[in-house]
Amino acid sequence: MIIGVPKEIKTHEYRVGLVPGSVKELVRAGHSVLVETNAGTEIAFTDDIYEKAGATIVSTPKEIFDTADMIVKVKEPQLSECEMLREGQILFTYLHLAADKAQTEALIKSKSIAIAYETVTDNRGQLPLLTPMSEVAGRMSVQVGATCLQKYSGGSGVLLGGVPGVEPGHVVIIGGGIVGTAAARMAMGLEAQVTVIDRSNQRLHELDCMYGSRLNKIYSTYDNIERYVADADLVIGAVLVPGAAAPKLVNRSMIQNMRPGSALVDVAIDQGGCFETSKPTSHADPTYEVGGIVHYCVTNMPGAVAKTAAVALNNATLPYVMALAQKHKQALRDDANLMRGLNVYRGTVTYEAVANDLGYEFVDAAKVIGL
Repeated sequence: MIIGVPKEIKTHEYRVGLVPGSVKELVRAGHSVLVETNAGTEIAFTDDIYEKAGATIVSTPKEIFDTADMIVKVKEPQLSECEMLREGQILFTYLHLAADKAQTEALIKSKSIAIAYETVTDNRGQLPLLTPMSEVAGRMSVQVGATCLQKYSGGSGVLLGGVPGVEPGHVVIIGGGIVGTAAARMAMGLEAQVTVIDRSNQRLHELDCMYGSRLNKIYSTYDNIERYVADADLVIGAVLVPGAAAPKLVNRSMIQNMRPGSALVDVAIDQGGCFETSKPTSHADPTYEVGGIVHYCVTNMPGAVAKTAAVALNNATLPYVMALAQKHKQALRDDANLMRGLNVYRGTVTYEAVANDLGYEFVDAAKVIGL
C-alpha cells in the first residue's frame, strides 16, 4: 500500500501522523510511505531523518492525496484537505465529527473511508487511540490552568500548591476517566486541594483505592457540580461520550457564581465542550474571559507538546495502520474494534452517535463492509 503523511495545517499543530520509527516499520513490511516536506521539522524530525527511515519526500499535499491509498494524519482534515480526498481512499485520523457538521458533509461528499482514532475500541471497551492524547491533555490541563490563574493571564493570582501558612488552590475535575485521572495526579503533585466528580460509583471506588484521602471523590449531580464549581479556583472539564457531543454539565449561572479570576479548562472542547460558555480557541490565542472567569478551550491541546504527543500517539496507532496497510478493508472485517472507528464510508454515516447528533441516516458499519 502507498501511505501518505501530509503536513498538518491546523494553527500551531506540529504533530505528525507517522514518526520516522513508524515509517521504518511500514517500509520494512513492504509498504511505500510518502511524507510531505517539513511535515515533522518543527519537532526535529527532518526530511533527512524521514528519508533514512525509507520515506519518499514530496513537495505538496496534492501529491500525497493524489497518490496515496491511505492518508494518516493527526487532526481532523480541514475543508481544503477534504476537497482533495478521493473516493475509496482511507483516511485515518482524529475526526470528532459530532461537533463538526461542515467536516462531516465534506467527508460524505468525498466518498472516502474515514476512520476516527477516537472511536476505535479495545476488548475492554476502552479507547486505545484516544488514551495517549487524553493522558497528555489531562496532564497539560493543570499546567495551563495554573498559568491561567496567574495575574498576567487575567487570573486571581492563586498558586495551586499554596505555601506554608496559605491554603492551596482548589481544583475541581469533572470526569474521572483517563483525562480526569491524569489531571488529578498532576494537581495532587502540585499539592493542590483536588476534587473529582464522576457519575460512576465504580470509578469513584477505583479512585479511592488509588489515592485514598488525598483525593476528594464526589458523585455527579447537578447540586454537587453547582456547589463545588462555585468554590473552585480551577475547573477542568474532562467528560467524554465516545463519538458524541459532550454534555453541557456546567451552565452559565454556575460560572457566574464563581469567584472572579478563577479559571476553566475545557478538555472536552474537541467534542463541543462541557461548559455552556465554551468556544474553541487556538494555541495562538488560547484564552478569553466571560464574567471575569478565564476560559482555556484549545482544541488541540497536545499539539503544544508535539514531540512527546506524536511519539505517544504513534505507539498506539501503528498496529492499526499496519493492519490497514496489509489487509485494506479486510482489516475492518477482521477486527470489530477497528470497525467501530469507521465513521463515514463512501458517502454514508456509519457511527450512530454522529448520525444522531447531526441528523443523518445511520447505516451500520458491518452492513456497508459486507459482513
